[in-house]
Amino acid sequence: MPARILVAEDDLKQAELIRRYLEREGHLTVVVHDGRAAIDEARRRSPDLLVLDVMMPKVDGLDVCRVLRADGEVPIIMLTARSTEDDLLLGLDLGADDYLTKPYNPRELVARVRTVLRRTRSRAEGQVYRVGELEIDPIRHEVRLAGRLVEVTPAEFKILACLAASPGRAFSRQQLLEHAFGFDHYVFDRTIDVHVMNLRKKIEPSPGTPAYLKTVYGVGYKLADATTVVASDAP
Repeated sequence: MPARILVAEDDLKQAELIRRYLEREGHLTVVVHDGRAAIDEARRRSPDLLVLDVMMPKVDGLDVCRVLRADGEVPIIMLTARSTEDDLLLGLDLGADDYLTKPYNPRELVARVRTVLRRTRSRAEGQVYRVGELEIDPIRHEVRLAGRLVEVTPAEFKILACLAASPGRAFSRQQLLEHAFGFDHYVFDRTIDVHVMNLRKKIEPSPGTPAYLKTVYGVGYKLADATTVVASDAP
């Protein structure tokens, strides 16, 4: 299945080669050339996977990995010219899902991408997200509140599933747009506000004072985590 992949590689020729191989597999690929841009793009686009070079200007790949792991669970494949065991273990300890040591065959990278995506998608698809009395089931594509089925649109489901995968984390409207409609779909930020308003009518006991879908002023929205959500009194 095609994925949204962010490639962070400061070697322009190498980055272009990776992009071509990934796009040949059908993946939507965005390329950046320094660590600061990698962090910004990952936060803005919420990619399905990050191919991350360790040796980059401004912010190196290890620090990028450290920052993004604090943000969430984007799968990361690290590319490194460092071949010592300590360097490789450090990358894995910081949260990288896999690594390749340079020089490498681009076809091997594509195979590693395929494996990591399959593993992370399988893990995500098998998980039912629960926050308070709210349940989001990615396999059945169902939302339930206190055991009752809630009818939601496909876009509403994608937005809710995105938020539920990282409860307590604030997502910008742009990130939620891209999860619901893809990178290239031209819609306005206001679209997310409308979907959130409709979701609140469906899942909140009191939409005017939401217990689940919280507004993060100046940022966007988040789903309350299980420790802070107020349980519904609705039957």
